[in-house]
Amino acid sequence: MNAVTEPLATRAAILETPKARVGIIIPSSNRLAEPQLRHYLPAEIGLHTTRLRMTGPWHKPLGEIHDAIKQAAGALNDSKCDVIVFNCTGGAMADGPEEETRVLELIAEETDAEAMSTGEAVVDALRAVAIKSMVLVTPYVQSTNDAEKIYLESLGFEVLNDIALGLGGGNFYIHVPPEKWLETTEKALMGAGSDADGVFLSCTNTTQIEIIPIAEQKFGRPCINSNQAVIWAALNRIRARKGQDSDSIAKPQGLGKLFDI
Repeated sequence: MNAVTEPLATRAAILETPKARVGIIIPSSNRLAEPQLRHYLPAEIGLHTTRLRMTGPWHKPLGEIHDAIKQAAGALNDSKCDVIVFNCTGGAMADGPEEETRVLELIAEETDAEAMSTGEAVVDALRAVAIKSMVLVTPYVQSTNDAEKIYLESLGFEVLNDIALGLGGGNFYIHVPPEKWLETTEKALMGAGSDADGVFLSCTNTTQIEIIPIAEQKFGRPCINSNQAVIWAALNRIRARKGQDSDSIAKPQGLGKLFDI
């Protein structure tokens, strides 16, 4: 190999065609979902993103942004994604499972991909680690927590205690350090006594994902976070879709008991 072809060979190895692709639809203010998914997803999985103005001054019920969701999903479909995720926990859960299902139908109508939402991924992850009763920890205002509790309880879960930090949007969520999430989780568990099966750390735009292995070891209970659940569920969908072609996809590290199943 000469001096001309060697850099090209190196470039080819770095930019190898992904074995599968995940597309995410996220709120325009979300700054942590992309880097977290890129960090934890195996290197052989491609990641593509489309943003919607759907929070803060642009907040609307899901039923009023169906056209925008369809357009976003269609754009991601142009990237030949295997899985497309409506990746906003509060948005996915706010109007209940029925509206969430309609969002999945809209994505499926516009694409050739597996349609998924954060709420659906979280529910599957909670069930996978046998969490039926939980504490809920979020950066949200209390009304958003209340909507998530209604969503979870409608699906058979029990929220024994919840803490909402009451922050005013994504620009504030991202600055909460992992240590604060660990402290808040401990406080929530203390308020629930010894009855909680586990912890749900809700939001795709926080540093919560960083505390999962530490919190599980410290509190002796499984912890589910929004982005962690999306990564797990998306990889499961890819494996089901690709079959043997996905056997060599690496398992993410540092994401807790969920990935030991």
